[in-house]
Amino acid sequence: MLDENKDYMVRLSRARRKRNRQFDPRFLLLAVCGAVVIGVLGAGIHLVRSRSEAVSGQEEQKEEETGGEPVSETEPQSLEEPALSPEELAAKEEAEAVQAVLDSYTNLGLIQVEGYLNVRETPGSDGKIIGKLQQNSACEILEENGEWDRISSGGIEGYIHNQFVMTGEEAKEAARAYVARRAIVKADKLNIRTEPNTETSEVVGQALQNERYEVIGESEGWVQIEEGYVSAEFVEVRYALNEARKLDMVAMAINRYDNLVISKVDNYLNIRSAPEEDGYKNVIGKMPSKAAGEILETLEGWYKIKSGNITGYISAEYTATGQAAKDIAMEEAELMAVVNTDMLNVRTEPSTDSTIWTQISKEERYPVVEQLDGWVQIELDTEDSDKAYISTRDNNVEVRYALAEAIKFSPVEEAAQASMSRRSQIVNYALKFVGNPYVWGGTSLTNGADCSGFTMQVLKEFGVSLPHYSGSQAKMGKSISSSEMRPGDLIFYANSRGVVNHVAMYIGNGQIVHAASKRSGIKISTWNYRSPKTIRNVLGD
Repeated sequence: MLDENKDYMVRLSRARRKRNRQFDPRFLLLAVCGAVVIGVLGAGIHLVRSRSEAVSGQEEQKEEETGGEPVSETEPQSLEEPALSPEELAAKEEAEAVQAVLDSYTNLGLIQVEGYLNVRETPGSDGKIIGKLQQNSACEILEENGEWDRISSGGIEGYIHNQFVMTGEEAKEAARAYVARRAIVKADKLNIRTEPNTETSEVVGQALQNERYEVIGESEGWVQIEEGYVSAEFVEVRYALNEARKLDMVAMAINRYDNLVISKVDNYLNIRSAPEEDGYKNVIGKMPSKAAGEILETLEGWYKIKSGNITGYISAEYTATGQAAKDIAMEEAELMAVVNTDMLNVRTEPSTDSTIWTQISKEERYPVVEQLDGWVQIELDTEDSDKAYISTRDNNVEVRYALAEAIKFSPVEEAAQASMSRRSQIVNYALKFVGNPYVWGGTSLTNGADCSGFTMQVLKEFGVSLPHYSGSQAKMGKSISSSEMRPGDLIFYANSRGVVNHVAMYIGNGQIVHAASKRSGIKISTWNYRSPKTIRNVLGD
């Protein structure tokens, strides 16, 4: 400060000399006053500096006397802001955590798509799908490649179509609302349970490594997520954005089973209500060939299993377990659309503007023909050129590799009436050919038939003559309602133009048997696996 005052006096002296020719007495007065002020300030500063040095010396002396801890006789007046309340402190810490999450991305991409966006191994719609990013999930954009960006997210590196990605400051501001406390899975596979314990709870699913789940609550040793409870030991809970989930889909299909069993019969393996054979009386379900189940208990010659919605007993003689079962599963798992709602619209094109031509049921799993962003094409029948598309938005359908599982089945019991006995015989005869191949135009129940060839040949055995065309069969007999249908009646389905293109036989218990497709062959399905066009009684009773 004193050096600055000297500089000021020098500048003032120079200015005064410069203006000697036009001297003004007022300048003299100002100079005198300035000198007085500067003198006073200098003395004050010198006094303060001396006092400060003296106090500092005293403090150092006190620190030596007290072992380094400064001693103060009077507390200095605090200049800090008032202390924050617990609520204010928590809000501040949360805001800082949210900002830290946003700052952790160098080039943030925020997904903006209904349903989910596929992550592909290579750029282009034909690239292998290796993961998926749900709506408002985050990724780090590593490289731009035309319409495709190379990204990193959830431990996956791949490519996504940048049409569905928000970037820049806009993405950071939008992402702020989606930062939440999430449980990030550290184990390869982690069970999700119905309750926070391992004794009484059931396993309802698995979470895979790097998957992120929003935290609902935490208790001793457990974290509650929307799907259930996971062990806190195997997750990291912190503020984060959701990221991609890896789709090692075949492994996921197998990981759903802790003690896998696979049926090794050519068509169907009976599931019984008790571990004993009693004809058809105790049959409660059937496992298709190469279908999977969970072994709950091992008995002599029997396994108690859970497969699909059926829990019962199967003969161990016709099954594979252990590594043999896993090897079969690796070969048999296929990409399926698993519907999560009662009925789901099927459209002719992957657009909500296209025609709804049927609906499908959550009781079935549908083979996937092609995956698109926001849509999936499924296989219904192969007898028409119609394509079937369902939306993956709103989480109404899960697309994943899956194994076939058991279906509910109770055989038609012989009744006292001759008519019921005949219907029972027709159905039981038709079921003998389940598992045999589908052949377009075929009429062989053993070597291959199409849908109308199958129903024609089955009913021919019982004296009923039908033409070999589903549209013509739909004009036979009389029309009945779904509440009136009985085993042996025929159910017809239509294409997008309303023209009948498929037929099946009702077998009771809400099920049908039909020659479904080249992929599925002759199989059992739910009667409303897609919306029926008409139901006909062709037996004349």
